[in-house]
Amino acid sequence: MGPLNLLLWGVGVALVIVGYTRARGPWQRYQQLKEQDANVARYEAWRGGLRDDGQTGASVAMQVLRRQAQRAGLIAVVGVVLIFVGFLLR
Repeated sequence: MGPLNLLLWGVGVALVIVGYTRARGPWQRYQQLKEQDANVARYEAWRGGLRDDGQTGASVAMQVLRRQAQRAGLIAVVGVVLIFVGFLLR
């Protein structure tokens, strides 16, 4: 176990923590908007009305939040890879 291994592990753990904390908020809000959108769709179907399939502010927000969560998840994945590489190097 050399200094390079420790460095990779430390950076990897830091990236996993940063990625997780950055992904948690947007992902939770995305799930809330998704549930709300499904609720509106059920209500419109119950009313018998046709729902406009155009882009809404909520759908744009869902795209932005999903993209933010994906980027943060990518940061966490890079951290996991660095931790794995730290174990592989000898």
